[in-house]
Amino acid sequence: MNDNKQQTQQLNIELSEEVAQGIYSNLAVITHSSSEFVLDFVRIMPGIPKANVKSRIILTPEHAKRLLLALQDNLKKYESVHGPIKVSGGVDPRIPPMTFGGPAAQA
Repeated sequence: MNDNKQQTQQLNIELSEEVAQGIYSNLAVITHSSSEFVLDFVRIMPGIPKANVKSRIILTPEHAKRLLLALQDNLKKYESVHGPIKVSGGVDPRIPPMTFGGPAAQA
């Protein structure tokens, strides 16, 4: 084709009912090697000293960078509508607080 029009490819993405429900996570653990980034999503519950990984996503370094850029863009858009997101925590805001607030549980 001698057209200067750019051909657009369409990708159909299917979302099953089970996956559409999502998995709640309040902690992400990120590790990496020279060839991949591993994102483990964990759910921590109050009063329970053990937590299991609920989902693991493995990305190439390029896709990890694309995810970072997409999250930055979406956070910027979110904050332009809803205001700044407050990050609570201790010295390092990347580490979530390990307390849930409210009164201590009693048996």
